[in-house]
Amino acid sequence: MTPAQTALLDSLAATLGPKGIVTDAERIAPWLVDWRRRFHGAAPALLAPASTAEVSAVVTAAAAHGVPLVPQGGNSSMVGGATPPADGSALILSLRRMTAIRRLDAAANLTVAEAGVILSDLHDAALAAGRRFPLTLGAKGHATVGGLVSTNAGGTQVLRFGSMRGLVAGLEVVLADGSVHDGLAPLKKDNRGYDLTQLLIGAEGTLGIVTAATLRLAPEPATRTTAWAAVRDPAAALTLLRRCQASSDALESFEILPQETLAAVLAYVPGARAPVATTAAWHLLIEHSDPAGAALTERWLGEALADGLIADATIAANAAQAADFWRLRESISDAERALGPASQHDLSVPVDTMPRFMIEAAAACEARFPGCHASGFGHLGDGNVHFHVRAAPGTDPARWYAEEVPVVTRFVDDLVIAAGGSIAAEHGIGQMKRDELERTSSPARLAALRAVKAAMDPLGILNPGKLVTLAPTRAGQ
Repeated sequence: MTPAQTALLDSLAATLGPKGIVTDAERIAPWLVDWRRRFHGAAPALLAPASTAEVSAVVTAAAAHGVPLVPQGGNSSMVGGATPPADGSALILSLRRMTAIRRLDAAANLTVAEAGVILSDLHDAALAAGRRFPLTLGAKGHATVGGLVSTNAGGTQVLRFGSMRGLVAGLEVVLADGSVHDGLAPLKKDNRGYDLTQLLIGAEGTLGIVTAATLRLAPEPATRTTAWAAVRDPAAALTLLRRCQASSDALESFEILPQETLAAVLAYVPGARAPVATTAAWHLLIEHSDPAGAALTERWLGEALADGLIADATIAANAAQAADFWRLRESISDAERALGPASQHDLSVPVDTMPRFMIEAAAACEARFPGCHASGFGHLGDGNVHFHVRAAPGTDPARWYAEEVPVVTRFVDDLVIAAGGSIAAEHGIGQMKRDELERTSSPARLAALRAVKAAMDPLGILNPGKLVTLAPTRAGQ
């Protein structure tokens, strides 16, 4: 521990108390590795404030002593966004003790939740009030509100409700000097200059520490219909998507995955069964809350069967069966990880080009990297592809990640940029994609990002090494 870190802890001892300062290496260890176990950091202490005032005190002291902080919620980042630097120069700032749902107004469809509230707990609280928070993802059991806001999380219901950016009505944030920005009021009109709320959403903790958020809720639908279909190919899936959207504005999810991904999940999840007996190249998971219910879905699927777009389909008979369908979808990340080393990409392209991209990008990668296998799955309704290039059997994981993944990543990212897409759809940049963001971005974008970072965090103490660096790193800059 450096003298500055020691002085910082000493100055905070009375404010945080014994629960708020953790220096035991065994207790800190689980929070030093990212979810994918790709990044390993070091931190001599973990700070766990229990209130916004305590977060403010921590950041104020950190600024005074020049000690960097890495904010952390559920530590479920897919891009190493919450992992501290390996040199031990930063302390972890955990928001997990801030778990209060300060207010839930069912009539206004709003709730105020602190940064450490777990997504599944927020779901339960909203449901108890006859409402729902319409964002969900596989990590709902440990992802927290602060992290979801800071990464502009997406999930499976973006098609209707948008990402976190569309669900946040206000924020409370501790800025880099320790001052508190209270922007929790859910104002529908506010023209006082730059929109700080939108600026801080997706900033990955590099501009401020989210301590609470005012979030939009939605009424719990009277009907919810979930269906699974075996589809011919992604182009046929897009045709069906457009038909569904033309007849209903209540379509919430339209997920696509290849047969091989379904097979991996069935092998990984004990007791799991395929929703349909037909083996097809691709599958769809469709959910909507239209008052017409199953009758509308039956019409969609019946017409698609008659036209040859799909080969088989089933509608969940009850909530339990619908949950089984979703369990398959939400288990993909774990099942894919169990298959072995892979170069994993969270990317987006325009919706109308997504079917072609999924097919052509996979073929291009397999031709460029013999022995590898490429495939994608994701949210067809919003153009988000989770694209994986799996190493050839027998590949040494250490060599793969050190030597091959950087080359594969550049190749895939170039395909994405050529398609007019983004190399980060819903997982953020973190540290894994920082260099690629700099390589693939225009000078104008990079200059703007760095200017904002320099203005709001001039000491560079908030989540160092993530998203964007203050100093140019690209050759020639």
